[in-house]
Amino acid sequence: MSITDRRIQFAVAVGRIVIGIIFLWAGLDKLIGNQGWTAAGFLGHGTAGTLGWPFVPDGAKGPFNPTMDFWVSLSKNDAVMSLVNILVVWGEVGIGVSLILGLFTRFGAAMGTLMMGLFFVAAWDWAFGIVNQHLTYAVVTAGLAVVGAGRYLGLDAAFGPQAPRWFRSWFMSGESPEPEPGPGRYASA
Repeated sequence: MSITDRRIQFAVAVGRIVIGIIFLWAGLDKLIGNQGWTAAGFLGHGTAGTLGWPFVPDGAKGPFNPTMDFWVSLSKNDAVMSLVNILVVWGEVGIGVSLILGLFTRFGAAMGTLMMGLFFVAAWDWAFGIVNQHLTYAVVTAGLAVVGAGRYLGLDAAFGPQAPRWFRSWFMSGESPEPEPGPGRYASA
């Protein structure tokens, strides 16, 4: 997919950078601002899920999340929690840096989609409808991967041509579009 309108390219780049800042901020908050952070509390206690109208009447008691037992079992395994804590913090930082710079954008965006998808299933928060922030971020990061958002004001555009085609397609932003004919450019016959 190639976007040729400069205004839309700019909008995609701004969206990529803003989502990158959100991920980077979340990771740095856990790394620096909230020392001693662990996912164990959320996995052990915050995964019961919520449902709202029209699914349950007011006052219905949960848990509502059918995957809750899996997440709670993870929270009780110290070795797994050590790995999960590292993956969440450094994953958020890495995804954020990737999206802000527009470097390895497809990989970073795909990992953001995976992370937000897992958060969505773990939280099972439908109190305000099926669409919440986790699902929203998953859909947006998937869209950034599909359009190859690093091509637009990102480093994928600069470094992509030097990378092998398979690497560019899977990890960067895919093929760089050919410039359109215009002043100083000639269309080939």
